[in-house]
Amino acid sequence: MSSSSVRGMLRSPFVLVSGAILTWMIVAFLVWPNLNLLLETFWPDGAFSGRAVEKLLSSERAMQSLGNSFLLAVVLSVTVNVVGIFIVLATQYFDLRGSRVLWLGYATTFIYGGIVLAAGYKFIYGEDGIMTGFLLAWFPGFNAQWFTGFFAVVFVMTLATTTNHMLFVSAALNKVDQQTIEAARNMGASEWTILRRIVLPMLKPMLFAVTILSFLTGLGALSAPQVLGGREFQTIAPMILNFSTSPASRDLAALLSLVLGLATIVLLAVLTKVEKTGTYFSVSKVSSTLQKRKIAHPGANFAVHAVAYVLFVLYSLPVVLIILYSFMDSSAIQAGRFSPAELTLENYVRVLTSDAGLRPFLVSIVYSALASCIAVGGLLFVARILQKYRNWLTAAFEYLLHIPWILPAAMIALGLIMSYDHPNPLVGGTVLTGTTVILLIAFVIGKIPFTLRMLKAAFASVNDSMEEAARNMGASTLYTFRRILFPLVLPTAAAITALNFNSLLDDYDTAVFLAHPLFQPLGLVIKANTDGAASVDAVANTFVYTVLLMIITGTTMYLVYGRSVRKSRKRVATFVAREPEPAASSPVAVPAPACAAGKEQA
Repeated sequence: MSSSSVRGMLRSPFVLVSGAILTWMIVAFLVWPNLNLLLETFWPDGAFSGRAVEKLLSSERAMQSLGNSFLLAVVLSVTVNVVGIFIVLATQYFDLRGSRVLWLGYATTFIYGGIVLAAGYKFIYGEDGIMTGFLLAWFPGFNAQWFTGFFAVVFVMTLATTTNHMLFVSAALNKVDQQTIEAARNMGASEWTILRRIVLPMLKPMLFAVTILSFLTGLGALSAPQVLGGREFQTIAPMILNFSTSPASRDLAALLSLVLGLATIVLLAVLTKVEKTGTYFSVSKVSSTLQKRKIAHPGANFAVHAVAYVLFVLYSLPVVLIILYSFMDSSAIQAGRFSPAELTLENYVRVLTSDAGLRPFLVSIVYSALASCIAVGGLLFVARILQKYRNWLTAAFEYLLHIPWILPAAMIALGLIMSYDHPNPLVGGTVLTGTTVILLIAFVIGKIPFTLRMLKAAFASVNDSMEEAARNMGASTLYTFRRILFPLVLPTAAAITALNFNSLLDDYDTAVFLAHPLFQPLGLVIKANTDGAASVDAVANTFVYTVLLMIITGTTMYLVYGRSVRKSRKRVATFVAREPEPAASSPVAVPAPACAAGKEQA
């Protein structure tokens, strides 16, 4: 990878063709829809108008939703960090009994989330939920609507979004040098002081990152407020959805989308600046693996164990109940009754054999597979060009391709609706709104930033000398890419495709704006099944959908991460077996603790 001139880069026909297609895609689907949204809001008739702002300020519902969104974002930033840091410390830092079982319970959010998770919690704790029915049987005066509104939304989103802590904060914690902790202990520092003054400060960069993600998740929350918020607690995204259905209030929806996008950009800028003001690292000549700490104080040890297992129950109970009740017939689900004698496969047979049950599942699979393959296949060439050529033009393209990470999904969806609800020359004069294609386009757009970042990293790991040798032997650019580069990045590309497919299967936030009425994806069907008017069979179908999604997601996670972990273990084991036994005083006697750490992470 080296810097190169724009003129030299444009001499390649491969770059010219790819650049032309990329330019059209960026203009048509990333720049123009959002620019058009701005124009339609403030220049509806070719002249500036503040009518949308006046309507927003005079709408009590809209202003309340704005306040609720920011309140939810701020509260989530606190609650997610409190719970997330605790579960990371409980599984990775403290030596607790059953820490591997605890990790499995906390990791249940890896295999289900979004609308599926919100629907699952409503079926368990909602007004007609299984746990609520159980509580009412014991306490007749119990409020059946206890799990609704602000509390329910914060509770569910807090548990759902600690996945980032399990992935990223855990990885950061494992990089803390054990020798730094030992040095502090030798200087008389207590365990509490070590945790507060050494360990947690080293996690600050990652905590900044997950705080940003938590805040943005709360700001743009759609499915949880819709399913659990009730009439009293609605946020910006559901309001955008409601206002966008009517042409008379579409400008209000557009303005709310712009407020959401502006808040996101300002927050990212401020937190990035704050993050750069700190320096957080430890220095040692020979780093060693972090070792788990025993909690010496009996009372503190009991309290940490108690909280850890209470959280384990809160994380695991919905998953267990959903799996069990997916095998119960509809009458048992309605009555909240569970009996091993009534277990049946009737729900699975109905979903997998009837057209009404299987259709949304197949629609989601087709959309997810197409979007994942298009995103990865198209960006293979783009990522290679951006990684190989470093100049102002490729830097500009790369910034533009990250627009979907900056702007919320609701704003992008609304921009596509308003830009392509009439013939537009950018797409050959066709109308896209209301067709099956526009949702596919939105799915592909949403996966561009993640796919691009991962593919660039994969190409960066390829040795340039291989491409240079092929070129010296007379191979063309396309041949070199097809026979040399592509096989090397294929495993990463396959993993990215699988992860993208996984995340799109139960998408609701984008599909609710753009889905074709006759081809409803799974997320919309699951949301419809959470409404009070849904039949009992529909509720049972949702349990089956959730279990099937868990199986698909779990299998994908194993194929992407589990196999690589097993390979790394084998490499470590081979390394240990081949290495001669080090001398007692050798500073490189670390394979044993490294291997132990790998087992602990599993």
